[in-house]
Amino acid sequence: MLESILILIAVAASLILIIAARQPAEFCIARTASIKAPAAAVFTYVNDLHKWDAWSPWAKLDPQAKNAYEGPLSGTGAVMRWAGNRNVGVGSMTIIESRPDNYIQFKLEFLKPFKATNRAEFNFEFDGENTTVTWRMTGTNDFVGKLMGLLMNCDKMVGGQFEKGLVTLKSVVEASNI
Repeated sequence: MLESILILIAVAASLILIIAARQPAEFCIARTASIKAPAAAVFTYVNDLHKWDAWSPWAKLDPQAKNAYEGPLSGTGAVMRWAGNRNVGVGSMTIIESRPDNYIQFKLEFLKPFKATNRAEFNFEFDGENTTVTWRMTGTNDFVGKLMGLLMNCDKMVGGQFEKGLVTLKSVVEASNI
C-alpha cells in the first residue's frame, strides 16, 4: 500500500514538473485606462519617479518603504531604488527610454523576495480629450517562475496592482488638471 502511494506521489510530481516545463517562458501583463487630461499631464506623473508615491499601488502596500533616487529628476537615466516589506520587496527601476507625452520604458530589477529583471512600459495616446494609458510589463520566466505560475495567477495578481495604480493615477491627474 505504501509503495503504491509513493508511486502515485512520484507520478503526480513528475506530471507537475513536466507541465511547468512546458509553460511559455515569455510573459506579458498589461492594463489600460482612459484619463480625462492631456497626455503631457499624465506623462509627468510617470516620467518623474518622485511622483510615483502619489499613485503607485506599491506605495500603499508599504508606506514605510525607503526610496532612493539617482540620476536626473525625470526622464532617461532617472533611477528609483526601494526597500520595503515582504509585499514590496527590494529592487530598482531605471528609465531607459522617455519620449515626451508618448512613451516611457523602464528596466525593473527585483532583488527580494525573488530575483528577476523585467521591462515595463507606459504608452500615452491623446485623442483630443482623453489620454489612453497602457501599462505593460514583460519578462522571461525561469523554471521556478513557470512552476509558480501553475500555483498562482500572476497576471491577475500583478495586473490587479496595475489596475489599482491606473485608477489612482487617473484620480490624481484629473484632480490636478481641473
